Amino acid sequence: MKKILLVCNAGMSTSLLVTRMETAAKAQGLEVEILSVPVSQALNILNDWDVVMLGPQVRHYLKQLEKASQGVKIHVIDMKDYGMMNGAKVLASALAVLAQ
Repeated sequence: MKKILLVCNAGMSTSLLVTRMETAAKAQGLEVEILSVPVSQALNILNDWDVVMLGPQVRHYLKQLEKASQGVKIHVIDMKDYGMMNGAKVLASALAVLAQ
């Protein structure tokens, strides 16, 4: 099972995106665990996840999270996909990052 962590300012704006990603994963028969948290919590748990996806509004935390990471792949979500809450595309992006 792949574990995908979404990070935003307060953890709220990504909750709808999590739901849409879970729906897309279910439709594709994929087993994934997806959680959204605020940046303040991400630093404490990011190494428990396979990939960390940052909301565009917190992309300035990328270097800080990469420094704290122990090899976890971290990627900024495409602004258009985030704005449209396109769960299928964000899921595909996370899986593509994992495949690298």
